[in-house]
Amino acid sequence: MSQSTLYPQFRLGESRFDQGSFYGRLRHFLDVIDPRTLFVSESHLNECVKLLEHFKDGTLPTGVTNAQLWEAQKVKQAIFHPDTGEKIPMPFRMSGYIPFGTPVVVGLLLPNQTLASTIFWQWLNQSHNACVNYCNRNASKSTGMSKFFQGYLGAVSSAVTIAVGLNVLIQRAERFSPATRLMVQRFIPFPAVASANVCNVLLMRHSELSEGISVLDEHGNIVATSKLAARRAVLETAVTRVVLPMPILVLPPMLMAMLERLPLLQTYPRLVLPVHSVVCLCAFSLALPVAISLFPQNSQIHVSLLEPEISAATGCKFLTYNKGL
Repeated sequence: MSQSTLYPQFRLGESRFDQGSFYGRLRHFLDVIDPRTLFVSESHLNECVKLLEHFKDGTLPTGVTNAQLWEAQKVKQAIFHPDTGEKIPMPFRMSGYIPFGTPVVVGLLLPNQTLASTIFWQWLNQSHNACVNYCNRNASKSTGMSKFFQGYLGAVSSAVTIAVGLNVLIQRAERFSPATRLMVQRFIPFPAVASANVCNVLLMRHSELSEGISVLDEHGNIVATSKLAARRAVLETAVTRVVLPMPILVLPPMLMAMLERLPLLQTYPRLVLPVHSVVCLCAFSLALPVAISLFPQNSQIHVSLLEPEISAATGCKFLTYNKGL
C-alpha cells in the first residue's frame, strides 16, 4: 500500500478514513484507542500541537509530510477533548479504556463471586464508565458536577441492584445443579452492566437532553442548539454501551468453560487466571472499536429532523453534531 493511500491529503479536524462506512469508522477508532498515545511525552505533544497550529495559520515549515500531520492530529485528538480543549485524564481517555478497564472486566467475570465482591466489581466498573462518559461527553454545553454525581449514583445503584438481585435468584433456584449455577452466574455481569451502562449514559448526559447540543454547518459554525439532535446523540451512545459489553462479558465465560476442561489448566489451575485475563483482553480489544464504530462521532442530521425554527434559520440541508463517545 502506497504512502499516499495510507496518508491522503491532510484535512484539519477530519478523519483520514471514510466516516461514511463502518470499515472507515473502525479504522478511525482503532487509531483513537491506540494505547501508544498514552506514552506520548509532553515535549512531543507540544510539537504536535504547534505543527497543527502552523498548518492552520499557513506557516507550515517545508518538508512536513501528510503522514506527520495526520500523526500529530491523532496524538492531539487522543489527549485533548474536542469541545473543551482540556486534557483528558489518562485512565478516562478512549486510548486508556482497554488497558485500565481490562482488570475490571477480569474481576467482573471471576467465578464464585461473593456478595461483597459482586458489589465491589460492579461499583468499580460503573465508576470507571461514569468518568469515561463524562470526560468524553459532548461538552458544547456546560454540565455541573451535581449532574455528574447524580448519574454516577444512579448507574452504580442500578448495576449493583441488578447483579445482586440476579445472583440471589440463581442461588435460590433449586432446579440448578452446582455446575449449572456456576455457569449461569458467569453470565450475570452482562445484563447488569448493559442496563447500568444505559442508565449511566442517560443520567450522565441528562443535561444535554434538557438543554440541547450545538449543531454546526459545513464550515464548523454553530447554527443553533437542538434538543432533538441531543436525543439522537444520547440514543446512539446508549446503543454502543449495550453492544460494547456483549463480546466482553459473553464470549470469555463461554471460552473459559471450554478451556478449563483442557488437561493443561486442570493440571496447573494457577494458569486459569492469566489465561482468563488474556481472553478478556482480546475480547475487550475487539469489542471496543466495533461498538464505537457503529455511529460516526461527528454525525450528520437532516434539518427536517430538527426543530422547525432551526430548519427555518439555515439554508443547509444537513447539520453536524458531536455524538460524544
